[in-house]
Amino acid sequence: MTFRSSRRHFLQKVATGSAVFGLGDFSFVRRLPRLAAAEAKLKVVRFHSDIEPLVRFLEDTSRERLLEEVALRIRRGLSYQQLLAALFLAGVRNIQPKPVGFKFHSVLVVNSAHLASISSPESDRWLPVFWALDYFKSAQAEDERQGDWTMSATDDARVPSPAKSRQALIQAMDNWDEPGADVAAIGFARSAGAQELFEVFCRYGARDFREIGHKAIYVANAWRTLQTIGWHHAEPVLRSLAYGLLDRGGDANPANGDLPADRPWRRNEGLSKTIRAEWQDGQPSKSATTEVLESLRSCSPEEASDKVVALLNRRIAPQSIWDGLFAGAGELLMRRPGLVSLHALTTTNAIHFAFQYSGNDETRRMLLLQNAAFLTLFRGDADKLKKISIDQFSPESKAVPELADVFAEISHDRTAAARQALLYLTETQQPQEFINAARRLIFLKGNNSHDYKFSSAVLEDYHHISPGWRERFLASSVFNLRGSGDKDNDLVKRTRAALS
Repeated sequence: MTFRSSRRHFLQKVATGSAVFGLGDFSFVRRLPRLAAAEAKLKVVRFHSDIEPLVRFLEDTSRERLLEEVALRIRRGLSYQQLLAALFLAGVRNIQPKPVGFKFHSVLVVNSAHLASISSPESDRWLPVFWALDYFKSAQAEDERQGDWTMSATDDARVPSPAKSRQALIQAMDNWDEPGADVAAIGFARSAGAQELFEVFCRYGARDFREIGHKAIYVANAWRTLQTIGWHHAEPVLRSLAYGLLDRGGDANPANGDLPADRPWRRNEGLSKTIRAEWQDGQPSKSATTEVLESLRSCSPEEASDKVVALLNRRIAPQSIWDGLFAGAGELLMRRPGLVSLHALTTTNAIHFAFQYSGNDETRRMLLLQNAAFLTLFRGDADKLKKISIDQFSPESKAVPELADVFAEISHDRTAAARQALLYLTETQQPQEFINAARRLIFLKGNNSHDYKFSSAVLEDYHHISPGWRERFLASSVFNLRGSGDKDNDLVKRTRAALS
């Protein structure tokens, strides 16, 4: 299926009309006790009056009818921003952020779908959002089967004053105090600006390695989505975020112990102070990037952080260190393709985003050190990794392949496809053609949230890496991209039916 039609043509083809509900005999209800209106009100968090009805619509419409009904509303004037806001908030209210993963990917993926939308041709831009809508409904059903968690209404009597909310939040987060963090997040959201909020939360997103990086991912995606939908929606989002960041699995309270997931942060707090004051004015160095890459292959979290400090104190530019971290994440995917390794890339994307947008020098140092330490934890047992190096692998042929051949090969032999992709990217210097094709195949073939999360991260990060490394990084992405020979996803079939 191709998507060459304009947005108007796309929407005109969507089925019109609405479902007709028959009214049956409800006399049996009279045999039940009368339910007072106050008792019938659900004690759940409510959103602004301009978005609450749309959120309710997404919550209450069946999965089978949602795409068609949304298309009708778009035709009647529903904007992209309104739909994105309602989708994000519906997930925040209905999906428990503990753990920050699994079904909660329906929230995490909203920003990834948005990035895919704004980076796509106009004819394709609604498709990622439609996919995210459908995915929300599946996650909502899963949450209902697991107990039907819903964010509760706020307890305004316990919310600290504006002057005390920031410190109350920090204290609660440091003590892993969920009730305290919840009310403090409310007060902080009501009294602070976007940048101040981000500065606090981005530190806690990188504080511990529980849930393989999803905490940092949630911080970045929440902030980016709020930038699009408006910060007047921040309060419920930050409540959800605080709750998710305090997830500790089955561990005892980390504030009272010394657990492996928390050790990198605690050590790096002292280590960061040994970095020279003018650490951001270093010189680029390709050999330093190789040093970072080599250390990530076998060193401990402590050794990885030490390497970063040593390079910064040698006046190496932070960009050259980031090049090594991105390359190390890409190499890990090549050496052990799969769910854990792809999160090395999405986590690096999230932490690098926080590094870019933080205005706090200490926070930026900590994020760089934490990313290095985390990548060694993603590695696991080095003896079980494939023997392939991102800085050494090379094409087997000198004949530059057609782009279509690269994506066809992905469906058969990813290692061969990576070699072809590297040759194509270095010889043609047409990365955007590769990126566009990769994104289009996610629309057509992607069947899970990681397809969107991963592709949006790596296709964005290509532009954050220095020339000479970025081509190899993008070539490594084929180990988790979709090939042209893969099966079309079910949503494509459903969309075809809706548009017929």
